[in-house]
Amino acid sequence: MRPEVQLLDARDAGLSEAELREWARTLRPAADAPHSSRSYRYPYALLAWHDQPVGVDIERIESVDPGFARSICTYSEQQALTELDDRLVASLWCGKEALSKALGDPLLHDPRRLEAPLMWPDGRAGPWRAAELSVADGHVAWLCWRAAQATGG
Repeated sequence: MRPEVQLLDARDAGLSEAELREWARTLRPAADAPHSSRSYRYPYALLAWHDQPVGVDIERIESVDPGFARSICTYSEQQALTELDDRLVASLWCGKEALSKALGDPLLHDPRRLEAPLMWPDGRAGPWRAAELSVADGHVAWLCWRAAQATGG
């Protein structure tokens, strides 16, 4: 089962960045979900809820320094990706942020050691699943979650 996801647009409600964050904190999932994740890139907030660990991230596509692009890539990503355009770099970074949130604490995970979900065959890596989300123009968003373990019987 895929996580529940919601995209909020502060412009629709005439909210400031602080008000958007407060609004996002008050929302709850339709069903009881013990795991949640939030990401903010004003004027948007992206929320996800699931019965397993989950992470989301939304980023604006902006011009980036090539040094930054190299600093977030694993060795295999650097070898596979000969051209790093701004959208691709934003997507790599965004996927790694979503994954690190799903893993628990984004500050504990070095992006150079996390394979970007963009590179996962069929959006799968072991028990983890990932999907690029369709969001507002000029932005990228990723959702990562742990798949429920099948119960044998």
